[in-house]
Amino acid sequence: GIEPVYKTVDTCGAEFEALTPYHYSTCEDTDEVLPSEKPKVIILGAGPNRIGQGIEFDYCCVHASMALREAGYATVMLNCNPETVSTDYDTSDRLFFEPLTSEDVLAVIAAEERVAEATGTPGVEAVIIGLGGQTPLKLAHDLPRDLIAGTSPDAVDTAEDRKRWAELCRTENIPQPPGGTATTKTEAFAAAEDIGFPLLVRPSYVLGGRAMVLAYDKETLAEAMEEIERSLGREGGLSAERPVLLDCFLEDAIEVDVDAVRDKDSEVLIGGIMEHVEAAGVHSGDSACVLPPRSLSEECLVTMADYTARIANALDVCGPLNVQYAVVRAAGNEDQAKSDVYVIEANPRASRTVPFVAKATGVPLAKIAARVMLGATLAELRAEGMLASEPSQLNHVAVKEAVLPFNRFPETDTLLGPEMRSTGEVMGIDASFGRAFMKSQLAAGSHLPLEGTVLLCLPGQPEEAAEEMARKFSSLGFEIATDFTDTANPSSAANPINAANQIDPANPSNAANPIDPASLLQNSAVSLAVIAASPDSRDENIADLRRLASRKGIPMLTTLAAARAAIEAIREWQQHPLTVRPLQDYNRL
Repeated sequence: GIEPVYKTVDTCGAEFEALTPYHYSTCEDTDEVLPSEKPKVIILGAGPNRIGQGIEFDYCCVHASMALREAGYATVMLNCNPETVSTDYDTSDRLFFEPLTSEDVLAVIAAEERVAEATGTPGVEAVIIGLGGQTPLKLAHDLPRDLIAGTSPDAVDTAEDRKRWAELCRTENIPQPPGGTATTKTEAFAAAEDIGFPLLVRPSYVLGGRAMVLAYDKETLAEAMEEIERSLGREGGLSAERPVLLDCFLEDAIEVDVDAVRDKDSEVLIGGIMEHVEAAGVHSGDSACVLPPRSLSEECLVTMADYTARIANALDVCGPLNVQYAVVRAAGNEDQAKSDVYVIEANPRASRTVPFVAKATGVPLAKIAARVMLGATLAELRAEGMLASEPSQLNHVAVKEAVLPFNRFPETDTLLGPEMRSTGEVMGIDASFGRAFMKSQLAAGSHLPLEGTVLLCLPGQPEEAAEEMARKFSSLGFEIATDFTDTANPSSAANPINAANQIDPANPSNAANPIDPASLLQNSAVSLAVIAASPDSRDENIADLRRLASRKGIPMLTTLAAARAAIEAIREWQQHPLTVRPLQDYNRL
């Protein structure tokens, strides 16, 4: 029968009366929570910043509080991270500094209801769980269903449950990569026989791609299953309710994120369609992405907008929705219009890309989502002026880039993959992709050079790709150190990966004496390293080279897609000096 009560933090040190609505729980006998004349909305924050979940979700919670206060609600923030804006005492009408557990959330609801009943004032009208990432979403089934704002917990389960999700896609005639589930290695091997390698292996109900692995054979699959079992041990392990998800991995596909909002009248607003710079296989939190898309056909964009609306309606989403797609060019067909679009997954909540989309388009997506979750329609928000303009064809380009912590972990391999490793994000914006990408790299701490020597280590990559890289960097005035001897005929290479050759850009086929790439990196003799092995490469020397480049602070690219983007950025910067303009010049937020 012991119930917590809530005391107010005395921010004035008892010198005079403190009115700051900042509360903490304790086991005592009197509450200091004051009544409110407005209906209350509790917003569940994201909790501590960590890999996979961070400040992007705090942005959504803060904007929700701002929008709902303006709409006449008393906003109640519940979060436990002292380093975020949502826990500033003046962001919301009141703040509860409490853990994000079902027990603590229910206790706060009970405290608010006690003071409302005692004073005859409005109680808790809604609890928002869809803006703080995966942490509050996991609490959905423990909270009173009638208080949960927006999308139902059952819709969230449908998106997470592999069988229900597959059935939804079949019903809506939306193609998805073949997939299956497993709770044991035996089941995983059986699924692999049906699906085929390579496989994307991941636990269900996690954020940030935790324990996600690309498996190219049974050995890697077995290791992945063991790692997932270890990582989920403290959370109850694998079960029929929380299986491992196995999906056919679409190699060389373009990954695309779509952020949308659906209202109770079934209108779907497509906030942004973002094309990833890195190919599918790199977690969306680590991959750079560009808005508007730079290489997708109009037919692809229309298809993804249609699929997103169908998914939103089938799930009966009310609020934010993020859908991830893979675009695969039809075999033997260079026409992007003939590409196949596959849905990878849908998340009926705010995504980490919402702040980027809002700043790139000028449409306050988080504020709109919060109002929609509380019952407003998009038509009403247009009438109010919140949705003054639709996300449309932009006259500028915005690039989101991940900030990676490898300078703090010099012995860690810097190769990007399906498990998220970034600790933040930055944004570059300009009139062209090249300049926007260059700005994003500068902001993320990666200073792409304008001259010098480029080291190319591309084991397992197609010969044409190696030739393309050497030719394009040479055209920009760079000297090339590479692992093949003849850029005109790479198949004539006689040296292994640990012997690079200095290439004369004026005569690429005239190779000089072999040079050890490790020595080049150790002596900082290169200004840029492109160390991009094929996904199924087993060459351990490559990982050592990546670590060495990271320790020496040499700018490094680990995918061919990033290298191509860097070439475009360097070319643009050589031709057009970068300029700075206020964000408001691009969009009036």
